[in-house]
Amino acid sequence: MRRDPRDLVRYTAGQRANHWIVGISFILLGMSGLALFHPAFYPFALLFGGGTWTRILHPIFGVVMGLAFILMVIRFAKHNLMSRVDWKWIGRIGEMVDGIDEGMPAQGKYNGGQKLMFWLLLLCMLLLIPSGIVLWRTYFDFPVEWVRWAAVVHSATAVVMICLIFVHVYAAIWVTGTVRAMWYGTVTRAWAKQHHRTWFEEVTKR
Repeated sequence: MRRDPRDLVRYTAGQRANHWIVGISFILLGMSGLALFHPAFYPFALLFGGGTWTRILHPIFGVVMGLAFILMVIRFAKHNLMSRVDWKWIGRIGEMVDGIDEGMPAQGKYNGGQKLMFWLLLLCMLLLIPSGIVLWRTYFDFPVEWVRWAAVVHSATAVVMICLIFVHVYAAIWVTGTVRAMWYGTVTRAWAKQHHRTWFEEVTKR
């Protein structure tokens, strides 16, 4: 892909690698988790060598994703603090969905929707990690009652997170020019000015 040397750097190589480790881990977790969740999804287990290996690998994928996600939170939390402008943006998200984004409040590096997604995913991880540890009976021996509740929390939260990730991926594809930021680390000046005007003004004044 030919890129303009005037394009703006949005993500470093390290940030992109961090994101893709989380993303790939999530896909592996989703497929292995669904295989363990219901017989209808058992064919996914064949991708991991069968039911036994799926049960072994699922929590390992979870550890990888958990550590990578924590690193991502450290990297991006400061950019995702909500402000009044973000809530105004969210309040007018219907206009964005309808493709009328000219009058949307100017946004920083992330818009209100992206920030809300960040915190919702973090909340999911805060529920998935401890409940997953309780369910990892190979190494931990918690009371049966804990295990039962953990199974409910883990499953319900996983479903919510899968839905959130679908929204995240769809939005990235829907807004033309967004995906390239995670492939190449750069975005065009036109894209930045249209979708993240405040951030555009900040980085171009440096």
